[in-house]
Parts: sequence; structure tokens; C-alpha cells
Amino acid sequence: MTTRPSRAEKTRRTRQRMLDAAGRLFPERGWTGTTVEDIARNAGVSVQTVYFTFGTKRAVLAELLDTVIAGDADPVATLDRPWARAVLAEPDPAAQLARQAAGARVVLERAAPVLEVVRGAAVADAEMAELWRTNQRQRHTVQLRFAEALVRKTGGGLRDSHDAASAADIALALLGPETYGLLVATRGWPPARWQRWAADGLTRQLLP
Repeated sequence: MTTRPSRAEKTRRTRQRMLDAAGRLFPERGWTGTTVEDIARNAGVSVQTVYFTFGTKRAVLAELLDTVIAGDADPVATLDRPWARAVLAEPDPAAQLARQAAGARVVLERAAPVLEVVRGAAVADAEMAELWRTNQRQRHTVQLRFAEALVRKTGGGLRDSHDAASAADIALALLGPETYGLLVATRGWPPARWQRWAADGLTRQLLP
């Protein structure tokens, strides 16, 4: 006997269809080129359903960004996710940096196109600019926690007397969507090559 989905499950699936549609449209058409009507039509719902569910186009993009960064809709912070916990638990400093690069690659393969939409929209839209700044702060918070763990594992002996704050800045730059987008999306590097390069760069910059 087939069990009919509950109302909550139908609502969840509809929400996901709208996010999936937004995930296809925003990277293809950009922030200004994607309308709520486009999202509704591609998701097979009414325009009113999109507005009732999210409120605004900005809210659609904000939730899409959270979803593609996390990889799912579960309310679990980045630092509590298995890959981040593995980074923190890794006893070897070089292996920790390799895990950071690997984790960044997995996230950016999903999220880089959406992050680029937000970054582009931030130039002319104040709310998108705040969303971009919030994302930067969140990414820095994660890298700072990783850097603090790295400092402990090396006994404070990072290259060029870097402390946790400057180590986090370096990781933010090397593992950021700007660098990934330039090398992978623009220059055509395979993500695996970018991962090796990023891990090597972190090691050369931070370890003695």
C-alpha cells in the first residue's frame, strides 16, 4: 500500500522545487535577469506560491545560498558538519590543510555559481551587498576556527610568525569563491587541480 505524502512533505517538496529552479536560473541569467515569474514557471507553481513561501526574490536567493553551501536544508552549522569536524580533529597540520582544501572544493563545486550571483548583485543592491558581507564573515569565522586549531597543533610555529587571524585571512583568500571561480570557471582548471593547488598554497604559506 502506497503512503500518500503528508501536507508538510508536499510543502517541503514544493519549496525544494522552487529552490532547484532558482539554482538553475540565477547562475544562468544573473540576479537582474531572473524574475519571480521565471522561478515559478520553472518550478511548476504559481507566482503567488513563490511570494507566499519566500516573500521576496532576495529571500529566495538567500535561502538558495544557505542550501548550496550546506548541501542540504538541515539546520546544522558548518563547524558542526562532519567534514569540518574532521578538519579540527586531524592531528597533523599538513593533513589538516589538505582537508580544508578538500572541504572547500566540495562546497564550492555546489556554491560558487550562486556566490558569484550574490557578489555581482552586491555592486548595485544594498541588501545583496549585506548578504555578501555576511557570507564573507561566516567564511572567515570558519577559517579562524581552523586556524586556531592549526596554531595549537604547530605549537604556535606558523611560517613568518603568522597568528590565527592572519592565517585565517590567507585561507579566506586561497579557498574563496573568487579564486576558485577565476581558476576553475574562467581558466578551466579541473576542481581536483584547484584542490591540490590550494592545499599546496596553504602549506607553503602557513607551515615552516
